Amino acid sequence: MSKKIVILGGNPETAAVVDVANKMGLYTIVIDMGQNSPAKRNAKESYDIDVFEVENVAQIVKDCGADGVLVGVADILVKPYKDICDILNIPCYATTEAVEAFCSKDGFKQYCLDFDILDIPGIYIEGVENIDKPHNLGYPLMVKPVDNGGGVGMKICRDEEDYKKSVKTAFGFSKKGVVLVERYMDCDDMAAYYTFKDGVAHISAISDRVTTKIQGDASPVCIGAVYPSKHSELFIEQMHPKLCKMFKALKIENGILNVQFFVENNIVYAYDPGFRLQGEAPHFHLLHIHGFDHRKMLLNFALTGVFGDEDFEEKNDYTFGGKKACTVWVLLKDGTIDSIEGLDEIKADDEIHFVLERFKVGDTVDPVLLGTERQVYARIYLVTDSIANVNAKIKKIESLLKVTDTRGNDMILEWLKPFNEDEYSN
Repeated sequence: MSKKIVILGGNPETAAVVDVANKMGLYTIVIDMGQNSPAKRNAKESYDIDVFEVENVAQIVKDCGADGVLVGVADILVKPYKDICDILNIPCYATTEAVEAFCSKDGFKQYCLDFDILDIPGIYIEGVENIDKPHNLGYPLMVKPVDNGGGVGMKICRDEEDYKKSVKTAFGFSKKGVVLVERYMDCDDMAAYYTFKDGVAHISAISDRVTTKIQGDASPVCIGAVYPSKHSELFIEQMHPKLCKMFKALKIENGILNVQFFVENNIVYAYDPGFRLQGEAPHFHLLHIHGFDHRKMLLNFALTGVFGDEDFEEKNDYTFGGKKACTVWVLLKDGTIDSIEGLDEIKADDEIHFVLERFKVGDTVDPVLLGTERQVYARIYLVTDSIANVNAKIKKIESLLKVTDTRGNDMILEWLKPFNEDEYSN
């Protein structure tokens, strides 16, 4: 009989994990409180239950006779994933210390302080009775709940009235009831993607992120990423050694981690970790270029406690062997999708190796989704041999893809601009 795997979470990115598990011949069971969520559509079985009800979820795992449990693409579910695995005494890649460090912004900030890792200047606010602006920080400020991601509850504030309103709103998105207020960083943005195997931290990818700035003071949402980063050497010099000391203290043996950074005046600031598969999904590029799939590795770990093949280290190479990769994010304005054109031609391009769609014709993008990653219609993954060719592909995608609402309006928010070829010449 097929082994059974319980997957926690229901978003479209988690649906891609379910599809891989199905192809592996596993019997997939999705638990998520959203009825008809994307991850449930192709699962063999599903339950509409809040993953935070860990005792109930653990009982379902037992009753189903499942062989393993894996968290999907959701920061907020990593802690309950760890708790469920602990109850059942089954493999879990997350250590207690790693959950403390990577599953809330306040925990990450404290560990950065402990290991001399520079992060963004800021303070925590606990309770709406004391929400005065920090004296040592000037506007603009970024307000965010400490335990949510994807831009949810986040806002740029430029005056006192907006600041106090935004802090109160952010409290509504924090289970811990804590809000982080930081200096708003308007500079280069990058990310480092790590693979842990048998206690060793391997850099698998380093990328530069581009965010949209045209949605007012909503959280800047990513519209694209390019690999490898133009700041790779700076990151390895300034951050990697300190991060490795932190990883060792966190007792991480296996798993994957993405950490985002700002780069200002050649100084690297850490700001956002994710100890799970990412919405950006660098694993699609890694699969295409190197042949290993983090989704399969995590699924196998959940069932066996073994993470990755013995030759993983030989395959892994954050420089991508000299190739250039790019992820084009397509963000939508609010409205109801009436037509989508050009996607078949885009998928037919030999250098475009994957397209992840999050909406279909007839779906509505509600205004409340704007300023979060939930407004993403698709992510388009391409690999080629030069930045010039990356730029040509970006222009081709822009010329082909049309998303129109029921009033005939163009729904695409903004297109990724071509990259500076001189900055990526090495």
